[in-house]
Amino acid sequence: MTTIIQVAAVAGVSTATVSRVLSQPDRVAAPTRERVLEVVEALGYQPNVAARSLRTLRAAKLLLTVPDISNPFFASVIRGAEEAARDAGYAIIVGDTRHDPEVEEQYAEMLARREVDGLIFLGHRLPTSLTPLLARKGKSAPIVNGCEYSSDIGVPSVHIDNAAAGGDAVEHLIALGHRDIGIITGPSISPISRDRLAGATSAAERHGLGERLQLRVGDYSAKSAFEHASDLITQKVTAIFCFNDEMAMGAMSAIHQAGLACPADVSVIGFDDLPLARFFQPALTTIAQPKGLIGRRAVELLVGILRDAPQPIRQLTLPHELIVRGSTAPFLSGTSGR
Repeated sequence: MTTIIQVAAVAGVSTATVSRVLSQPDRVAAPTRERVLEVVEALGYQPNVAARSLRTLRAAKLLLTVPDISNPFFASVIRGAEEAARDAGYAIIVGDTRHDPEVEEQYAEMLARREVDGLIFLGHRLPTSLTPLLARKGKSAPIVNGCEYSSDIGVPSVHIDNAAAGGDAVEHLIALGHRDIGIITGPSISPISRDRLAGATSAAERHGLGERLQLRVGDYSAKSAFEHASDLITQKVTAIFCFNDEMAMGAMSAIHQAGLACPADVSVIGFDDLPLARFFQPALTTIAQPKGLIGRRAVELLVGILRDAPQPIRQLTLPHELIVRGSTAPFLSGTSGR
């Protein structure tokens, strides 16, 4: 078995330099880094991760918790995080918390026991057991939030401007001539749901349509949206804005079951731009989030903390985009099948 001493001898560097190339490559000059990596590959050197962890108290693992792993939105976030972690010499452990605070605390204990080096959580709650880490002076806690930004948490976060995105969705519908708009939100406890609703409501109020909005509270599932959309249809809405694509697909199914057509009778707009959105019939108009980039930037922030990079607590806001497809169309009075 090749040892680090052999790698260092062939590369003409110290064992410390070899170790640094493998754990903190950005701290090694490019020519030296490339020479060491060539020798590592040529000799087939494999670091002993377990031994290294005992010496350095570094697990070389990052924990990423998601509130619902069955939600396809998180798959793209996880992939982006995994790619960035691998580039930085870390592995990702994924935990599915299922919106359960007790499960969130169980995963948080992994950080307290140093089984992982840092935590990225994609929900809106910071486990209470980790609060003391935020109070430490002189060192940032190895914790980053992704997606569900809340200024009260007090940790670095990567997200989009959900209020602006919600406003863009409603502005799009109003520009198409829709005045009776239904909105199916996520749970009110969710910061992103509250922000999207605030943006959507503000956009409607700017056009004097605030009182004409029909609001329903969903749970981000297609089933909840199907039920709410069925009710909204009876209220004669001509467009429905759902706070994720899965709910938008449930709403479109309800429109079809009611004997109506989308978008001829009711336009629908979603949120997230899941891979399936462009292949739905009709293709779904939606707000696109940079899902993979959210995961990648969250890992980069966390690795910066772990490497003591000088950085204050940062809130990184990434761009969103309105993607117009076939599920929204102009409202033409008198042409509806209802």
